[in-house]
Amino acid sequence: MQPTHILLALLTVTIWGMNFVVIKIGLAGLPPLLFSALRFVFAALPLVFFIKRPPIPWRYLIGFGLFQFALQFSLLFSGMQLGIGAGLASLVIQLQAFFTIGLAVLLLGERPLLTQLLGALVALAGIVLVATHLEAKATVIGFLLVIGAGLSWASANIVTKKIGRINPLALMAWGSLMAAPPLLLASALLEGPAAWHNAFAHFGWVSVAAVFYQSYPNTIVGYGIWTILMRKYPAATVAPFSLLVPLVGMLSAAAVLDESLQWWKIVAALLVLAGLALNQFGGRLLLALKARA
Repeated sequence: MQPTHILLALLTVTIWGMNFVVIKIGLAGLPPLLFSALRFVFAALPLVFFIKRPPIPWRYLIGFGLFQFALQFSLLFSGMQLGIGAGLASLVIQLQAFFTIGLAVLLLGERPLLTQLLGALVALAGIVLVATHLEAKATVIGFLLVIGAGLSWASANIVTKKIGRINPLALMAWGSLMAAPPLLLASALLEGPAAWHNAFAHFGWVSVAAVFYQSYPNTIVGYGIWTILMRKYPAATVAPFSLLVPLVGMLSAAAVLDESLQWWKIVAALLVLAGLALNQFGGRLLLALKARA
């Protein structure tokens, strides 16, 4: 990769990793469902007035919007509201890679490599280590919600496989438009008018900045850069950069939110990252070893 493109890839994973800190800060002034809804309202507007709807069946567009955006982020935001730290959330949600493998086996008939299964077991050991150190009941529920967010992300990956190659920016904008109405309805029903009134009564610059970061740098800029890189280079060259997201998430949470980095968090992060690395590189490493034999 050209040095400029490497810097762009590092910028993207930094934006995505720090996003978990932004979520935690934004949740101090906004209820989780409303916060998530506002993100996708502004991610969709005004882009949908300038970008045509992707030429795909409505069921795929709605499914993408619900799984990639509405369900994933409502579960993630709610889990973090219940006590899961920004660093841990950035780590736990990476289970989506292994959920994707499982769903691809069940729904698409794909066969995982042995190294992918080993990677899943290694990463699972890291998640179990996290689970054994959660004490408060609310935090355990939050942990399960973040796992659910990872499953929703994986479901969106399967929908994306069905969709095929289209304009990614159009998919992001129109998928955001599909996500906003159910999130607003869920917020109105579950969080209620009182929560809305309180949120907008105290809607200061911190809330504005958090929504802005979610909508534009994280969704539009991040995915825009990622799409350009994925089109220019092989996926195997670009995808490994995503392994840095939980690393950035945990370090930025420690620096900005003063979240402690206990030994078990560090070991869990190393296990999950090792599992992800096995998933990404294990197959190619085995092929290289066989070629030399």
